[in-house]
Amino acid sequence: MLKNFVKIAIRNILRNYVYSFINIFGLAMGLCCALLIILWINDEIRYDKFHTKAGQLYQVLQNNPGDNGINTGNAMPLPLVDELKTNERDIAYVVATDWGGSHLLNYGEKRFTWGGLYAGEDFLKMFSFPLVKGDSTTALKDPSGIVLSVSAAKVLFGDDEAMGKIVRVDNERDLTVTGIMEDVPANSTFQFHYLMPFSAYMASQEWVKRSLTNWDNNAFQLYVELQPHADAAAVQSRIRHSLAKNKPDSKSEIILHPLSRWRLYSRFENGRSVGGSIEFVQSLGIVAGFLLIIACINFMNLATARSERRAREVGIRKTVGSRRQELILQFIGESMVVTMLAFLLAIALTELALPFYNALVSKKLSIPYGEPLTWIVSGSLIVVTGLIAGSYPAFYLSSFKAATVLKGKISSGKTATPRKVLVTAQFCFTIFHIIAAIVFYKQIKHGEDRYLGYDQENLVLVENSGDISKNYAAIKHELLNKGLAVSVTKSNSPVTQVYAYMNPSWPGKTDEQRTSFATIATEYDYTKTLNITLTAGRDFSNLYNDSTSMLLNQAAVDYMGLKKPLGETMKWNEKTYHIVGVFENVLSSPYLNASPMMVVFDPEWFADMTIRMPANKNISEMVAETEKVFKHYNPAYPFNYRFADAEFDNKFTGIKLIGNMAYVFSGLAIIISCLGLFGLAAFTAEQRSKEIGIRKVLGASVSHVMVLLSKDFTKLITIAFVLTAPGAWWFLSMWLQRWPYRIEISATILIVAGVSSLVLAVGTVSFQAMKAAIANPVNSLRNE
Repeated sequence: MLKNFVKIAIRNILRNYVYSFINIFGLAMGLCCALLIILWINDEIRYDKFHTKAGQLYQVLQNNPGDNGINTGNAMPLPLVDELKTNERDIAYVVATDWGGSHLLNYGEKRFTWGGLYAGEDFLKMFSFPLVKGDSTTALKDPSGIVLSVSAAKVLFGDDEAMGKIVRVDNERDLTVTGIMEDVPANSTFQFHYLMPFSAYMASQEWVKRSLTNWDNNAFQLYVELQPHADAAAVQSRIRHSLAKNKPDSKSEIILHPLSRWRLYSRFENGRSVGGSIEFVQSLGIVAGFLLIIACINFMNLATARSERRAREVGIRKTVGSRRQELILQFIGESMVVTMLAFLLAIALTELALPFYNALVSKKLSIPYGEPLTWIVSGSLIVVTGLIAGSYPAFYLSSFKAATVLKGKISSGKTATPRKVLVTAQFCFTIFHIIAAIVFYKQIKHGEDRYLGYDQENLVLVENSGDISKNYAAIKHELLNKGLAVSVTKSNSPVTQVYAYMNPSWPGKTDEQRTSFATIATEYDYTKTLNITLTAGRDFSNLYNDSTSMLLNQAAVDYMGLKKPLGETMKWNEKTYHIVGVFENVLSSPYLNASPMMVVFDPEWFADMTIRMPANKNISEMVAETEKVFKHYNPAYPFNYRFADAEFDNKFTGIKLIGNMAYVFSGLAIIISCLGLFGLAAFTAEQRSKEIGIRKVLGASVSHVMVLLSKDFTKLITIAFVLTAPGAWWFLSMWLQRWPYRIEISATILIVAGVSSLVLAVGTVSFQAMKAAIANPVNSLRNE
């Protein structure tokens, strides 16, 4: 029987190759989209799952009461490490790490600057970064040691033995290779090329050593491993007030964030993990389902529309004894054959699309043919798609009565209403995709066009490294004298990202005012270099003693309720500052409101150098000449620079990824829908060929015939728009709520989406309508 089903299915495919191609290619595109999305989702949900102790690992966070609820942060004080080790029996290990960063590593003439991490000695006992050489229990114990990745060892030592070799770090200290670890997987939250002991961090940075007893310095990240059978909720309850116990004025509470939620549930609201990437994963899963449904609707429509062609076959089979169940199995079997062929084509399309898709999503995805799960998912996709696509045609065709169809009284017109419903549903999905794509585009553009409070053009950022700090004055002087810069300054963080948030006090501050201030430490020419507009007062100047001077942004002035801010005092870090200037709000995020910011005069707190290059010169030549200056004063380090505008663009990565995927899958949804509409229009024109011939003989014009064939589809698209627009508006409005700075979904957006879908549909149908309208009526009427 199965052989007979397959034979009949192949015969029907070859006999009706045009409609078969539309069916197979439409299903293949839907399956290809589903496969691409499944690969992306699979990569996201498998983040960090390679750690063997994943269920026992947590990051330590703190909840801080704020003006508008509880704020959750991951910056922790270092003394908490010993506090948790000593006082909590169910914690097996506690480690502190820095925030990761680039360091210069060199061996002989070989050198590179890659990202590394300072980590506590138990880090490799907790996290599964296997060593191919060395002992994970002791590799990070010695403060003079370093653990390299396989790739890093290859770069430095080639094929030579790396263990025991001396690597010079930051041209300041020598570390001995105590371990070689496998390269960190791409789907790891931690990303580094080498590990250095946290004890080496303390040995090289005096401020880190001082932090061992400083409960006020939240400058580190902490991770814990619980005992195998520990109750995480109970542990969290016992350690909740660890900060308040050691710092009586603290209202912060400790919480534990499980490793399994780091990637997908990183967004906190009012102290609770409520979402994050999981929302995008779920949305894309729904999109994959929509695209498959759209493709399946094509199959159903064409199968039921062509029912008249199969009616006689059904009648004969029933006459010779076939039961309805057998006919249903036959038609579903044919659907499975078509789906199998479509799936094979989908695999080929997926392999062709993967290089472009990987570039789009910034991943290295591939189909894991060797994993059993791949074949389980593939088989499930084929079965589910085949059943969805073939179920309605199978039940419909098998319902024909033998006597009726053999007398020629069955008509495909009976399928019109279900077919219209399916076409409407199909375009509901498609219109939703179009609206979503327009909203994403508008929101991205909204952020890109926002005034940031400073000028990004020709602004170059250079991270403080090596001898830059020691030679800063000479570098600045030479850049200005050679015309390579019009202004130069330095600060504790780049303008594109604020590293420090502090809690100052001032006369009249209330208990409810708990918001932390973004804190910039700088020297002279900060506002000049960034082209920040001062609205009151002055900038720092060597004409004054500015060691206790402070600038505020307008958001800080408003938050503090100052009517005349100049001359007012603020206290921070046991020092009293005088406000000497107010400047326009400077934004570090395109979609968030400006937070209160204070700028203090502290040239020693130096992380980044900012250079304003001349606007009227070749930027490439300027960068090349600037590199020579830095190489002269900082010869051991490569000249690593970033353009402020390019770095700020990275803040759009997340929403641009969503937008780009929305554009791509919306386009594919349109193509799949139009492909089915094309086939349906072709069949409709074929069915009404005699009617069209008669109308033309009686004087109907080409335009009249085109309108006749297009109006039914136009009505369906209009109905689909009316049904979809309100729901799309509501859903996307809820999605936009996550950003304080956002667009409003106007009626224009909905109308553009509706008109676009209508134009695409009419354009698709018009080809077949025109073909039917200009055909010679003699050809369709010669048999009458």
